[in-house]
Amino acid sequence: MAQATINLRMDSDLKREMEAVCKAMGMNLTTAFTIFARKVTSERRIPFEVSAPEDPFYSEKNMARLRKSIAQLEAGQVVTRSMEELERLANE
Repeated sequence: MAQATINLRMDSDLKREMEAVCKAMGMNLTTAFTIFARKVTSERRIPFEVSAPEDPFYSEKNMARLRKSIAQLEAGQVVTRSMEELERLANE
């Protein structure tokens, strides 16, 4: 089987830590990445979950607060605050 070279860039601390973990398992980075490539190829997917952290704007707590604010606005319960008051509230 012909060999190919792949150049990867990653944080040097991460590389050092991964090399140590791989060494503890009796392999090097090349072997680890080869295992990863074989798994991706055979399963046709990333072999672990990859996700982004939830956007805090859409959290249930924030959405409930927005619904409450909309209801107050629609009911004519509008509160006016100065910038100074808002800054003080934010710092409490």
